[in-house]
Amino acid sequence: MATATPALNCRGKLLPLTPPCVMGILNITPDSFSDGGNFLSVSAAVQRARTMAGEGAAIIDVGGESTRPGATPVSVQEELDRVLPVIEAIRAELPVVISIDTSKPEVMRAAVEAGASFINDVFALRAEGALQAAVEINRRYSVLVCLMHMQGMPRTMQQQPHYDDVVGEVRNFLGERAQQCVTAGIPRERLLIDPGFGFGKSLAHNLTLLKHLDMFAGMNLPLLVGLSRKSMIGALLGNEVGERLYGSIALATIAVLKGALLVRTHDVRATVDAVKMAAAVQQAGQHGK
Repeated sequence: MATATPALNCRGKLLPLTPPCVMGILNITPDSFSDGGNFLSVSAAVQRARTMAGEGAAIIDVGGESTRPGATPVSVQEELDRVLPVIEAIRAELPVVISIDTSKPEVMRAAVEAGASFINDVFALRAEGALQAAVEINRRYSVLVCLMHMQGMPRTMQQQPHYDDVVGEVRNFLGERAQQCVTAGIPRERLLIDPGFGFGKSLAHNLTLLKHLDMFAGMNLPLLVGLSRKSMIGALLGNEVGERLYGSIALATIAVLKGALLVRTHDVRATVDAVKMAAAVQQAGQHGK
């Protein structure tokens, strides 16, 4: 397993990764699978960010377009209208790192100008103009970029996803994308990877990826995972979205023990506690008896 990166530079703000940090999900959308429609107003969104920061979230991940299976795309302007006022308000009030969950280069640029210091892209900068935008942004700011794997597109990704070797194929994809980013001009120390649980993967694929997550942690790039309330929990336990806390916590704990350094979640307080306990077990014995 790779040695944990002690901290990441987010636009001049150091983000410690010991213990692994928690990223709180803030969806400014009417149709996200878990909390769609809950935080559409700026005041509601900022209050939610305030709550998550108080519960221990080091990062607030702001998204203006749902990427759930079957999701309908939104225009650039609509996404900007949703996220920019929220990012500006959070930046003015809270000392957290702000992440923008987007694949659109125009939104990346505007969000960073508004105060974001982390780009979280489910398309791994494959959309037209996204890689160049991230390169240009990084010439001005120390902005982190998370590259996620997804097979297909959100509207169709869960229609019979297929892999011959899911671990090898996802790992190769992330390694190749990271190298393309470095070649284009993004420093390697500003890149993170995410295997994309639930994005073009069956239940068996998701379980296999989690079982072998240490293979991704060994790529010498900080590993982010998003397992919160995912359909794999519902498939195994029969629980509806609002009843998946315990399953989410179990998966987050496993992920940290296998090398994840950032955990993306809807349920911050419980996840922070679980991450701290898992990290304590992982580090036991490393500093003498």
